Amino acid sequence: MDRLLLTLLVIACFLLALWGMRRSWRRRARSQSAVLPPFPQKPAEPGEELLPEAKGLYVSTTTAGNWQDRIVTRGAGLRGRAVLRLYPAGLEIDRAGAPGFFIPRESIVEAGRSNAIAGKVMGTDSLLVIRWRLGDAELDTGFRGDDLDVYPQWIQSLSEREIKGGAQ
Repeated sequence: MDRLLLTLLVIACFLLALWGMRRSWRRRARSQSAVLPPFPQKPAEPGEELLPEAKGLYVSTTTAGNWQDRIVTRGAGLRGRAVLRLYPAGLEIDRAGAPGFFIPRESIVEAGRSNAIAGKVMGTDSLLVIRWRLGDAELDTGFRGDDLDVYPQWIQSLSEREIKGGAQ
């Protein structure tokens, strides 16, 4: 009988912890929705792709410079497979099983490599991090590509202020 009560107590504590985490996640999403405008969507005519698409893992989006302050509103907190596509109009992040979004070219501040962003910490600079503006906020979006050798080309292309036309 004591063993059954102890087991039920442990299960109840576990379920209470899950409920608390879910409630906290939803409250955070609501508060961020009030501060951040909706993520941009891909325009109807973004132009031709400037680089071959990069496949990999969308890790997360955080407030700029704060690698643990995850943005969870509008599905941005969901990690999953993704494809990056660069157009003259901006960068498309096409996520599998979650809403994708588009970062307009004029919103991109910089791009670089990092070893950590909310949801992923690594010993090497194997994350591609794009810093961009959304309304009054600056955000960092992290992507872990399947092929890390394409990062220098992506960083250079994302850092250019003006598109010189055509694929590079």
